[in-house]
Amino acid sequence: MGSLIPAEDLNLHLGPSSSISASVRDPLAPSSSVSASIRNPLIIPKKEPKLEPLDDLLDEPPVAHYRTPLPFYLNTSNNLNSSSTFTVTPSPTTPITPATPSPTANNQEPVTSSSNDSSNVYSEFYRLTELFRNAFAEGGERNGEGAEFEDSDISRAIVPFNSENENQPFNSENENQLLNAVVSRRKYSQRSAELVRVTDLSADDVQYFRNLVRKTRMLYDAIRVLAIAEDEKHRGDLVPHRRTRGDLKAAALLRQRGLWLNRDKRIVGAIPGVEIGDLFFFRMELCVIGLHGQAQAGIDYLSASQSSNGEPIATSVIVSGGYEDDVDTGDEIIYTGHGGQDKHNRQCMNQKLECGNLALERSMYYGIEVRVIRGFKYEGSVSGKVYVYDGLYRVVTCWFDVGKSGFGVFKYKLVRIENQPEMGSSVLRLAQTLRTRPLEARPKGYVSLDLSMKKENVPVFLFNDVDNNNEPVFFEYLLSTVFPPHVYNHGKNGTGCDCIGGCLDGCFCAAKNGGDFAYEQNGILLKGKPVIFECGPHCRCPSTCRNRVSQRGVRNRLEVFRSRETGWGVRSLDLIQAGAFICEFTGVVLTREQAQIFTMNGDSLVYPSRFPDRWAEWGDLTDIFPDYKRPEHPSIPPLDFAMDVSRLRNVACYISHSSNPNALVQPVLYDHNNVSFPHLMLFAMENIPPLREISLDYGIADEWTGKLPICDK
Repeated sequence: MGSLIPAEDLNLHLGPSSSISASVRDPLAPSSSVSASIRNPLIIPKKEPKLEPLDDLLDEPPVAHYRTPLPFYLNTSNNLNSSSTFTVTPSPTTPITPATPSPTANNQEPVTSSSNDSSNVYSEFYRLTELFRNAFAEGGERNGEGAEFEDSDISRAIVPFNSENENQPFNSENENQLLNAVVSRRKYSQRSAELVRVTDLSADDVQYFRNLVRKTRMLYDAIRVLAIAEDEKHRGDLVPHRRTRGDLKAAALLRQRGLWLNRDKRIVGAIPGVEIGDLFFFRMELCVIGLHGQAQAGIDYLSASQSSNGEPIATSVIVSGGYEDDVDTGDEIIYTGHGGQDKHNRQCMNQKLECGNLALERSMYYGIEVRVIRGFKYEGSVSGKVYVYDGLYRVVTCWFDVGKSGFGVFKYKLVRIENQPEMGSSVLRLAQTLRTRPLEARPKGYVSLDLSMKKENVPVFLFNDVDNNNEPVFFEYLLSTVFPPHVYNHGKNGTGCDCIGGCLDGCFCAAKNGGDFAYEQNGILLKGKPVIFECGPHCRCPSTCRNRVSQRGVRNRLEVFRSRETGWGVRSLDLIQAGAFICEFTGVVLTREQAQIFTMNGDSLVYPSRFPDRWAEWGDLTDIFPDYKRPEHPSIPPLDFAMDVSRLRNVACYISHSSNPNALVQPVLYDHNNVSFPHLMLFAMENIPPLREISLDYGIADEWTGKLPICDK
């Protein structure tokens, strides 16, 4: 097990208070003038964190003729300014009522509602919500914790519930209980004030922490997509339904169950289990993992009130270009401090050396490294943006300067520590270039720009800069699995759904899947099942139906590449979202008798029965609901066939084996009803960044060779 090395006791090096101002100076300016400007600022700036807005809802606006009640009541006697107190009182039992005409207080005559009235209602709601958010952030800063995530931050994720249902057993076939799950309003304990640095991890320790982070992130994503999918079911209801923030709901449930990571210690440096290049779609996920503990503030730090010597210490920053004076060149960052901005994020007054600003300066003084997470808009992200962990930086200098706005700002020069893996943001930029101009980014190494010969929807690249082995080009590309003819004669009754525009809840195909579809509207797998019945040739729904996800083929640009470690491997040039379809594992299906004859020649086959039931891990809510049972219906018998990939194969056959894979095998039926011969569809178990290798768990090794079939080809 690795050792936890406490960070250096800051009290041992605490100098006089004048050392702070002395260490903050512009290297190009006279020390006397700078010190004077710091001691006597013309304007006292506001106390506020360096705010990063919460991830926006990529959703439709509320229905105009329903009035959405506020999730909390505002104390109108308080003024919303830097010196006032902001009171929030949740009201989870407030009913949602239609905005029907109601008598007035004076003449009891009905008042006709209009679209303008409804618009005003929503405008006021969003205005008050924003005021609440800003005031809460300021209040947190005054308490010395910045805008750390607390219960008030997730008020919109808390939904009305019936306390009688609290102790009912969880039904795995009814995700509605997920929305009704109780999010406790109890006060959570603050994060630990003990600073530690994790070092000397063994290989087993590294794998343990990596698995822990993966499991937590997988649970977070599963709750988020289930909550959104359940919310979608109510959009067409006549009774108005309050929309759910899936990311906030997932974070709230995980916190209630004590599943947030790295809360018992305040870790300085790298977080065990988090690798450079890991991608996140939501700020709350950063909080859940412990990579960055602030829901909005860009600087995460140990507050002065918690520090043993009364000085704040910064541990991580988010760089998203929100400040006009920020300069980011990759290995070096000029990071602007927080404070002095108006509601439009424009600098309106001088910044002050306090809170996060002081924490960064103190981290420089004590030589404490900080984690850097970059956030930016990115196509293919479920939230419209991504946050990528780019490694450790040191604050080498800081100074007080006049910003572009004309007001004084604090600037910090961060330099990336050497001998770290390549930055994830750099890999994203390379992948973006490869998608459109591959030969420009890599003049050498490409063997084929489309291994599928236009059979797939998008090209499959073949890249080899290791040796002269170009074996994949000599195989015929197989788009879909070839089954024996008798498979299609089994249960041939020509039945299907009658959904014209697309399948709806309760249709024939939904009933075949146990009453619920396996995918949400964007094609993300909600939870794994023993088998998924997709709409087939006898269904009247179009090809765009939500229940035809895997049969639509590959949608991400994949690349087969030569690896020194695994032989051949597969990676994507696109970001693959957790739960998204990747591709089918294709081959020529052989019965048991055929396989026995085939192996007499010494050829290896792929046996689907050896694939572990990784599908059961996706959507597993055991840690949230102890009585959760994994889906058992629809059920299929053990798979008793083999797949020959010796001559016909597709891109999936080059995916490498891993005992901790990032992709799973999900059985799917759509073109026949023989449950003994399903298609093997691959789905992502986590967010897979561009150019990161995709891996599968092939299961048991071959008894004779000790190798996994086809993994070394």
